[in-house]
Amino acid sequence: MTEFIFQNEGELRLGFFFGILVIMAAWEIISPRRQLTIDKSTRWLANLGIVVLNTIVIRLLFPAAAVGIAFYASENSYGLFNNINIPTTAIVLVSIILLDMLIYWQHVIFHKVPLLWRIHRMHHADQDIDVTTGSRFHPVEIILSMLIKFAAVIALGIPIVAIIIFEIVLNLTAMLNHSNVNLPIYLDRMIRKVIVTPDMHRVHHSVVPKETNSNFGFNLSVWDKLFGTYLAQPSEGHLAMTIGLSEYRDSRVSQGIDEMLLIPFKK
Repeated sequence: MTEFIFQNEGELRLGFFFGILVIMAAWEIISPRRQLTIDKSTRWLANLGIVVLNTIVIRLLFPAAAVGIAFYASENSYGLFNNINIPTTAIVLVSIILLDMLIYWQHVIFHKVPLLWRIHRMHHADQDIDVTTGSRFHPVEIILSMLIKFAAVIALGIPIVAIIIFEIVLNLTAMLNHSNVNLPIYLDRMIRKVIVTPDMHRVHHSVVPKETNSNFGFNLSVWDKLFGTYLAQPSEGHLAMTIGLSEYRDSRVSQGIDEMLLIPFKK
């Protein structure tokens, strides 16, 4: 299984990406949670355009990506897990959990450090939130995130299969919890005990600063509850809340690819 995952990593990630994109997009059409304020075709063109750009940038700068770093660490016995004798299954599970916590803290830091927030706010400038928002990140943030992940892989000696599984799961859950889908309240309450739900993460995209600085998790909901950043509901409710950033209410700026890329360099 491990060899299959390694050999077909690119195909697996691409297949899961388009699979969940189609499923969530269809769900958004059939049962939307909120009425969108901007034409979907305009937003999708920009958001998916950023995805294509980021993919090209990462492939050019880091052809082997985190998988290559994991292989290098394994071959040279770098990192904690390459130097202790515990079952592989346990290492993979612990690695995925630790990487998820790393992403949580990375997200918190990108909100707290002014320079990093300037980069991250492109993600929050989206005036609607749907499945494509989950992949809308500035190329500089993607590069920084990749470098942070490289450091964690080398320090911990995270195995290749754990990296691949984690990145697939993170991609899927990011699109899921950004989706504009109407999940029944009782299901939301059950699921958010473990996994971040669309209603839980939507609070994070509110224009209200207190709400923007809450619910940082992308996958496991435990981190927000454990570290005191959990907020159950938006103050104005999910249907009335305003999505985005108060300083970016101009759709041309928040939805044009060229203007989106310039957001970190604006006041």
